[in-house]
Amino acid sequence: MLTARCVALALLQRIFTKHHTLDQVFEDSKEFTALSQRDRAFVRMLVTTVVRRLGQIDDLIRRSLSKPDQPLNPPILEYILRLGVAQLVFMNIPDHAAVNTSVLLAEVEGHVRLKGFVNAILRRIAAEGSEWVSKQDVPRLNTPEWLLKNWIQDYGLRTALEIAMSNLHEAALDITLKDPRQIEHWASTLGATRLPTGGLRLTQSKMVPDLPGFEDGMWWVQDAAASLPAQLLGTNIDGATVVDLCAAPGGKTAQLASMGAQVIALDRSAKRIQRLQANMKRMRLGHSVRTEIADASVWKSREKFPFILLDAPCSATGTIRRNPDVMLMKTEADLNSLVELQSRLLDNALDMLQPGGILVYCTCSLQKCEGENQIERVIDRRRDVDRVPIQVSEVGEMRDFVTPRGDVRILPTYMEELGGIDGFFIARLSRSA
Repeated sequence: MLTARCVALALLQRIFTKHHTLDQVFEDSKEFTALSQRDRAFVRMLVTTVVRRLGQIDDLIRRSLSKPDQPLNPPILEYILRLGVAQLVFMNIPDHAAVNTSVLLAEVEGHVRLKGFVNAILRRIAAEGSEWVSKQDVPRLNTPEWLLKNWIQDYGLRTALEIAMSNLHEAALDITLKDPRQIEHWASTLGATRLPTGGLRLTQSKMVPDLPGFEDGMWWVQDAAASLPAQLLGTNIDGATVVDLCAAPGGKTAQLASMGAQVIALDRSAKRIQRLQANMKRMRLGHSVRTEIADASVWKSREKFPFILLDAPCSATGTIRRNPDVMLMKTEADLNSLVELQSRLLDNALDMLQPGGILVYCTCSLQKCEGENQIERVIDRRRDVDRVPIQVSEVGEMRDFVTPRGDVRILPTYMEELGGIDGFFIARLSRSA
């Protein structure tokens, strides 16, 4: 397992020094893909745990130092200790294994003189870490100050702290069925739990490509919250043209096509469009989807469309359970830029909407400036735009998702009894003549 930890160390350094995302380092690392399935699962969990619990881990390291403010040199020492602490405190790895492999890691990386230091620090944390953790302000340590402040402004202190705590739990794997009528069959075949959104949740960690039905295109991975926007376009899209803006990797595109729509799927990234096309081919839906590589904020069409789905680029703060690196990669300045981009996307999309047509706007962000406030602004500045309130009857058991104004606001604290759900915002708009 030392090889696996060497790979974890390399990946962790890429995340912090080169600002690569978790997905990037796992997909692009030949060393990672060369590991056994068991070792890949271990490395993924180890690196993700460090990122998810970074504030707590660094606080524990500081507590163990005789001079807490002293910088750790060389910088690799900090990464070795982070990996060791994650195993000791948050992964239930036996103390001797976590400590000894971290000491060996220092040696393998050419820092023999650091072995004693690594050993001493980790052994102190093994002895006192549990008591220290009990005194930590967990939500504040693991959440960037600007982000927590924003949540407090939007939802109040109690809910903000609950959101921060929910982000410490790994997200479940949800799937959407190509044919929802087969839900009982696939629930039984996959040993999955039915969700109120109409999808399934896998109850055990498994390799997705190896599961029945995946290669045959009978289902695709999609969080329960992300499956709702396509459903809220309405039940009359069969045979209609639907524009899916910012479409890749294609979960919503697949939903629309499987509902009978002729889909124009747009994305500015050629690589992401290729991935979408591959997904449509696997699901045998390519005949219903036309792809365009273009910037949705400026793309124009001669025709107006009856249905448009805009899944806008956003801060993705609703997906932190699934992508904890969001807290490393996104800044308050990024948020301001995204709000401006979303505004341009909305205006351009509305300009292409037929009078009386339906546009569904959604983001996987918890920030109201990207959701509720964005919709209020577009309604205020455009007299030709009205909200089409989402009715409680349209979401079945999920009535708590619907806001008084008729939008859908989902927090990761919802559906806790089923393992939670990604944070999401959905609004439905129409354009007058």
